[in-house]
Amino acid sequence: MFHALAASTRRDILRRTIEREQSVSTLASEYEMSFAAVQKHVAVLEAADLIVKRAEGRERLVRANPEMIARARALLARYEELWRSRIARLDELLAEPAASERTTSDTDTTRNEEGD
Repeated sequence: MFHALAASTRRDILRRTIEREQSVSTLASEYEMSFAAVQKHVAVLEAADLIVKRAEGRERLVRANPEMIARARALLARYEELWRSRIARLDELLAEPAASERTTSDTDTTRNEEGD
């Protein structure tokens, strides 16, 4: 799924198909690449189950798969929560030495003043 979302063109195709169902040829007309290249992008999104393609006559219509998009969103939210907690913990760990260094240097200063 993340491989499918890695390319900006695929993310744009997905965005456009969330808004409304479109033919592959309509999608292809919006990009400065060959029709075959757009078809490959569509195939990657379809393999990841992020879009659904259906035939209507000679056209191939593409629409986003809202269930899979919701699953991707939930997964990304869990990863975001995980990384935010790790970054918060890292911030705490980085702040601790600064506090302990002040305590140590204050103690050392006090000892020097008392000893002098």
